[in-house]
Amino acid sequence: MSSTAAWALSHTLLAIELVATVAFALSGVIEGARKRLDAVGICMVAGLAAFGGGTVRDVLLDRRPLFWVEHAGWVWVLMAVCMAAMLFMRTQHLEPTERAMQWPDALGLGLFTASGTQIALDVGMPAVVAVILGMVTAVFGGVLRDVVCNEIPRAFSDHRPYAMCSFAGGWVMVLGHTASWPQWAALLAAAGTATLLRAAALHLDWRLPAWQAGGEPKP
Repeated sequence: MSSTAAWALSHTLLAIELVATVAFALSGVIEGARKRLDAVGICMVAGLAAFGGGTVRDVLLDRRPLFWVEHAGWVWVLMAVCMAAMLFMRTQHLEPTERAMQWPDALGLGLFTASGTQIALDVGMPAVVAVILGMVTAVFGGVLRDVVCNEIPRAFSDHRPYAMCSFAGGWVMVLGHTASWPQWAALLAAAGTATLLRAAALHLDWRLPAWQAGGEPKP
């Protein structure tokens, strides 16, 4: 890869992770507000949602410094987003709802899927491992957010495809990488696939079967 292409890829990944971080932070703010946490609690939940998945990915890849440590300014961005979102919801008298949280969460899911899979491919991971690490990047922050808020993680319990959307988006990233697509095109295709699949699952109420006592899956 030429130095110009490497520079462009680096900055594209940086932009995608920044937007994904803000999107997941907003989902954390809304969830924290729903649980009536104080300002510190809301910022902590937003931080877990925004940084949790990427941190797990970096630890598994032995990648140092962690992405939010390398770009420490993102912590300030996170706090600014939290304060601005809380102020906006208060001044507009908006009631935080689960539905409102789902849309920034879907955007963050797609963007983190693309960036996480690309980072894993860049360090030479096999395709299936790269896709799983992309899925970890996209899903684990939301899992931490829900666990801290005393919820069974929605990724496992709301029965609408979530991790599967990320898994599909990761394979689009692998396809683009194998077919030598322009990196920006592969990243956008992967992010768009995961986000649109999740949005369709929410809008059309696609459901996965739930397990019932007695061994019979619920239709």
